Amino acid sequence: MTKFLTLVAALSAASLMAPAMQAQTSANAPASSVFKVVPTPNGHAKPFNNDLHSASGSSASDIWAVGQTAIHFDGTKWTAFSVPMIKGDNTSRLGGVVDLAPNNAWAVGLIGIGTGQNNQVIEHFDGTKWSVSTGPTFQPGAAPSLESLTAISPSDMWAAGFILTADTPPALLPLFEHFDGTSWTAFEDQSSNDAAMFGVSADATNDVWAVGSAALAQTFIEHFDGKTWSMVPSPSPGLGQNVLFGVTALAPNDAWAVGYFVQQVNTTRPAKTLIEHWDGKAWHIVPSPNVGPKSVFQSNQLYGITAVSAKDIWAFGSFFAADGSNQQFTLVLHWDGTRWKIAPSPSPTHIKGFTSDILFGGTVIPTGDLWLVGDEFTRTLALHATGQ
Repeated sequence: MTKFLTLVAALSAASLMAPAMQAQTSANAPASSVFKVVPTPNGHAKPFNNDLHSASGSSASDIWAVGQTAIHFDGTKWTAFSVPMIKGDNTSRLGGVVDLAPNNAWAVGLIGIGTGQNNQVIEHFDGTKWSVSTGPTFQPGAAPSLESLTAISPSDMWAAGFILTADTPPALLPLFEHFDGTSWTAFEDQSSNDAAMFGVSADATNDVWAVGSAALAQTFIEHFDGKTWSMVPSPSPGLGQNVLFGVTALAPNDAWAVGYFVQQVNTTRPAKTLIEHWDGKAWHIVPSPNVGPKSVFQSNQLYGITAVSAKDIWAFGSFFAADGSNQQFTLVLHWDGTRWKIAPSPSPTHIKGFTSDILFGGTVIPTGDLWLVGDEFTRTLALHATGQ
């Protein structure tokens, strides 16, 4: 039991990394960056957390970003909204959101983190307020967690995550939940133990990808063909950790997944970016750049990916300072159809001389506008790039 609980704790806390510090904004975007920091509110007052983990928009004037709080963009400004059961105290978060219309948005997540009573949460926005929605029923004692959400249509959505079963001994299994417009149905992958899904993306009803990790040691990818979920082999370049956090499905022969890997096990080595591509036949590693690493402290990690087109794709996360100070800065990579390059991105500083900024989620609006969201200490963070 200890092994499973330890892994579940690590998985549940994987994206709750905002340091408990706060001050005033004092930094602007680099002159060469296409991104600008946009002012955003915080749903919880200091010392509570407001990190953002996912974003989705139905239009340029209807965008949601959620995490340990929820904020909405109306085309002019961001406004904070109250979300049931999301407290900002590192025990709950929303990991995925889809915005289908101004009166129809969905979010999924996890509550009870660190309390020994983990459980999933599904919430719906009806145009006025967020409310908890009824999800599937599980065996008493089971601990389901939802990490990501994607939608083909309002009556065809998938959420992905993991579940710690109540069996003896317990099993940690990939968890998929489908919404048909009326109710949610759960699917547990009994064939894959010690595996968890962190990202999900659909190109069509019969082309859905979910990515994650097996015991944090190997990349793990599953595909839904319209009938069943099945594991698809994927490369794991590191002898230490290999984790995929984000995925975007563009076509049956074009999908991307991002995360990070650590080269050696039981040694101090920096994490490096990991990007993999599906060409219709197999997943392959595509070379991706890193900042440095100039030392063992300078890890680079990717947490999400979003696409304007097949030749205009953005991956994002953070990198650490080389001096061991634990400072973190936003990291953005761009695919131009030929190769991945580092794209300059702003990292606001709220404490003089110290920066800690992470990007977790992103969305592309039909106009081509790009929004990336995350956190800077306990505060919300949003970067915006205007579509061309």
